[in-house]
Amino acid sequence: MFARRYVADRSLATAVFLALKRRKPLLLEGEPGVGKTEVAKVLADLLETRLIRLQCYEGIDISTAVYEWNYTRQMLYIRLMEASGTTRQEELKEIFGPDFLIKRPLLQAIDPANAKAPVLLIDELDRSDEEFEAYLLELLSDFQITIPEIGTIAAKEPPIVVITSNRTREIHDALRRRCLYYWIDYPTLDKEYSIVLTRMPEAPERLAKQVCAFVRELRALDLFKAPGVAETLDWIASLLALNQLELVEGTVRDTLGALLKYQDDVLKVGGSNLGKLIEKARSASS
Repeated sequence: MFARRYVADRSLATAVFLALKRRKPLLLEGEPGVGKTEVAKVLADLLETRLIRLQCYEGIDISTAVYEWNYTRQMLYIRLMEASGTTRQEELKEIFGPDFLIKRPLLQAIDPANAKAPVLLIDELDRSDEEFEAYLLELLSDFQITIPEIGTIAAKEPPIVVITSNRTREIHDALRRRCLYYWIDYPTLDKEYSIVLTRMPEAPERLAKQVCAFVRELRALDLFKAPGVAETLDWIASLLALNQLELVEGTVRDTLGALLKYQDDVLKVGGSNLGKLIEKARSASS
């Protein structure tokens, strides 16, 4: 995974290997921005297969996640049949055939036409409703979907499933038992430094060390949302865009919006202790 610019612990690499070897879904939990989604992207790249992503949210339903009918095309087809005087029952049934079916991510993932098992990323499952989670549990059991008008569609090559959760709510035990589980924590200072240099080799080492040390100090504060690795990379990219070679208080204050996403956190960090935080970061990186 390092060749794909992803720095993984041995334990995470082992979890991914076991998920592939045992053909079990991999449930990744952790704070936002620690690299859960990136695991699926890197895995698809490594296996040279398609990545199919289902972004979950409150109220997600079958028409968004599984399939729906192309109603506009169906109505047009019916009108063409009426205009030609064709109303045979057999032809009317065609409007509920595969040609009029819009495949959403879950149906795409188990499509029998897939020559190679895709990676199915079910992102932020904790944002969905429990009803959808129950439906997903049934799908993951057999990797098949029944469409009343067509019948049962089953995967010839079951997808490689990666599920992520930020723990805004607890995932049900029944689904957890179907998965291999791994918690991705905030990285250590040395690991985050390695991540920065791997993903952004153009970053000066001195700046990279100071940024990682500064972010580590922030995570020790009582913030509403501590910055993740994604925010670290975004912030250092912003500093590089301003041609910064080290942390300077004025520039740090002006770019906190790349690192912190809530005004209360920006005000707290940008207060009277900002200079002390920067000095600690410089000392830790020297």
